[in-house]
Amino acid sequence: MPQRIAFLVAPEGVEQIELTDPWQAVKDAGDEPVLVSTQSGEVQGFNHLDKADTFPVQEVVGDARADSFAGLVLPGGVANPDFLRMDEKAVSFVKDFFDQGLPVAAICHAPWTLVEADVVRGRTLTSWPSLKTDIRNAGGTWVDEQVKVCEGGPNTLVTSRKPDDLKAFCEAFLAEFAKGAKGK
Repeated sequence: MPQRIAFLVAPEGVEQIELTDPWQAVKDAGDEPVLVSTQSGEVQGFNHLDKADTFPVQEVVGDARADSFAGLVLPGGVANPDFLRMDEKAVSFVKDFFDQGLPVAAICHAPWTLVEADVVRGRTLTSWPSLKTDIRNAGGTWVDEQVKVCEGGPNTLVTSRKPDDLKAFCEAFLAEFAKGAKGK
């Protein structure tokens, strides 16, 4: 039976490849990716600073529940997590995945939302290098690795640094999400 995997994205500012590559990986694994955002309509993808494609929102974060998903993917881009961390419902949604022990995957700048949700304390993760101080100040340990799987704490957290890490990122989070499916 396919698992539903949430992709939490702000209305504007997601790095398109950090959404589309993991999305396709989830589909290729036979699972169902679901685009969740802070408002209905569409989200705007970006190729760095240039507008790219738009994607239809399937669920609004205020109506979505973490327990209706098997895992959460947080794509990056600078603006995407910066917007999400300012939205109380989005931060609460992310925190709920940790509270319920569900796996979370975050790439590039996406750990900013994790910092805001206060879920990095005692965890080891990677990100875009400019987040190193934020992660350390939030009680986490930052490492410069292609992909980091942190199993300590209430759930598994998979993080990567940048688009060049997407292949390793997708392989790692799919393996962790599959473990959760076997445990159900």
